[in-house]
Amino acid sequence: MFIETEQTPNPATLKFIPGRPVMTEGTLDIRDAAGAERSPLAQALFSIEGVSGVFFGADFVSVTKDGSDWAWLKPAILGAIMEHFTSGAPLLEAGHAAPAAYGADGDEFFDDADVDTVDTIKDLIETRVRPAVAGDGGDITFKGFKDGIVYLKMKGACAGCPSSTATLKSGIQNLLKHFVPEVHAVEQI
Repeated sequence: MFIETEQTPNPATLKFIPGRPVMTEGTLDIRDAAGAERSPLAQALFSIEGVSGVFFGADFVSVTKDGSDWAWLKPAILGAIMEHFTSGAPLLEAGHAAPAAYGADGDEFFDDADVDTVDTIKDLIETRVRPAVAGDGGDITFKGFKDGIVYLKMKGACAGCPSSTATLKSGIQNLLKHFVPEVHAVEQI
């Protein structure tokens, strides 16, 4: 089994591509060892000293480190991912359902009168933004729309990335303002 590794814009996060599906539906962002209980792979990764976050995408695993050195962490992470996928173990333990598809990781907020605007925003995020963000080892979900402001949640490599503010303001905000005149700003939750 060959696992490809890619750098992300976040220097604290690497993207590991095992060449097979990881999450068949949705994404999963695990920010601490306590949250890893539902996934044998996440448990194995968090058992490696220096791992501070794990994110599962459709076909990749992003791993975030604390101040540790990638030269020491990367081989241990590759070993854990390889061992998991060659063992045939499930990604999630029985009884721990995969998160539902896009945007289902919490309550959304917007006025009922804005439903058409929100549908357009979600479509743009789904078709134009999420694929690019996934390419960088992360994900982004719509959380709300109020008073012309779109609220988004960054996950995986994008959470805590030094360039996430630029991505939101220069990229996503400009895109949404261009296609949806009701959008005045984009904020991260």
